[in-house]
Amino acid sequence: MTPNNRLLKQLELTNEQTSPLFRIMWVQNADEPHRRHFENNICAFHIGNGYILSVAHNLKVEAKIFKSIAQNIYTSEILPLLNPIQAQHFENCFVLDVTTNKRYWNSNNPADYQLIIDILKQINFDTRWITLMQKEICQTHLIVQFKNDLFYNTPELAQHFTPTTSFAESAINRHTFLIEVKLVEAFYSDDIALYKIVNTPQEVMDCMPSVAIDYSILSDEQTHYYCLQSSPTSEVGKLLNKAQIDGFTEHFSIFQERIGGNYILEGLRYLIKGYFRFGSSGAPYLVYDAEQLEFKVNAIQSEACPIQLSIDNKREGNFQYVNAIASPLYNIKEKLEAYLKE
Repeated sequence: MTPNNRLLKQLELTNEQTSPLFRIMWVQNADEPHRRHFENNICAFHIGNGYILSVAHNLKVEAKIFKSIAQNIYTSEILPLLNPIQAQHFENCFVLDVTTNKRYWNSNNPADYQLIIDILKQINFDTRWITLMQKEICQTHLIVQFKNDLFYNTPELAQHFTPTTSFAESAINRHTFLIEVKLVEAFYSDDIALYKIVNTPQEVMDCMPSVAIDYSILSDEQTHYYCLQSSPTSEVGKLLNKAQIDGFTEHFSIFQERIGGNYILEGLRYLIKGYFRFGSSGAPYLVYDAEQLEFKVNAIQSEACPIQLSIDNKREGNFQYVNAIASPLYNIKEKLEAYLKE
C-alpha cells in the first residue's frame, strides 16, 4: 500500500461515516425527551457484530445522585432508611408522577442537591453507575452522531428509529442516534469492559464501522501506532494521533471503591508516549497491518501515567501527565474470542 493510500485509511478513522470510534453514555429517562439526561461519557469502539469495547473503571464510580427513581425502588430501598425529616425533604425534591410511577428531581436549590447526596451516602444507597444500570434507573446507549439526519446515509434505516432515539441537536450542529447496549462482562483487573448492542436490527449493526483485532504484544520499536480518541476540545469530534510504546509494566494499582470494596488493577500494560486528552479512557490504540492493508486495534487506553514534578521544592500533588497506560487486548484474548464466536 502506498503512503497516500495509508493516509486515506487514517482519514477514514476520523470520518463520521467510517470511524469505529463511538461514545457510551448513561441516559436517565431515555424515553422522555423533556426529562432525558446524559452522563458518564466514555470512549468506546466497535469490534464487529455489535460488540463494543471500552474501559471498566467508570462502572464502579459513584454518580452520587440520580435525576429520577422508580416509586417501587424508593419505597422498598430508600424510604425505610429515612427518618421523617429526611423522607419529607426527599419527597419535596423528588416529586411523584403517577403516570410513570417515578419520582423526578424538582428543585433548583443547590443546597437541596447536596443534602440529597449526603442522605444517599448516609443510608449507603448504591449509586455506582453499574448499579444504576442494573436497577434500570438509567440505560447505557451508544452515541452515534452525523452532520445530516441519515443513519450512515441510508434512508431506509430511518424506520428503525423513533423521535426518542433519533433527534437533532442544533447547538452542536449534529443529528444524534441512540443505540442501546448492555454490559456483557467487565474484566476489572485489565480495565476492559465488553458491551453488546441490543434491541437493534442486524441491518443497523451491519452499517456501523468496526475494527479488527491484533492480539500481538508489540515491541517498543513498533511504527505506525496510533491512538483514536475524541478531539482535543470536544467529545463530538475525533482525533487520530501518533503514539509510541515507551515501555512495559506489570501493573498494580488499587481502585478505591466505597460500596463494593477496593479492587486491584493488574497485569501487563504498555507505557504509552503521545498525546491523550483527559476523558480518553476507552480509546483504541491501532496498528497498521501492511499485509491486510488495514488498521487493527491492539490495546485500549486505561489511565493517565504521571511523572512527578518539584514546584517550589514541593513534590506532593505536583504531576505532569505526559504518558498513558494501555491494556493490550492480548490480556483477554481467550475470553474475547469465545464471545466473538457466538
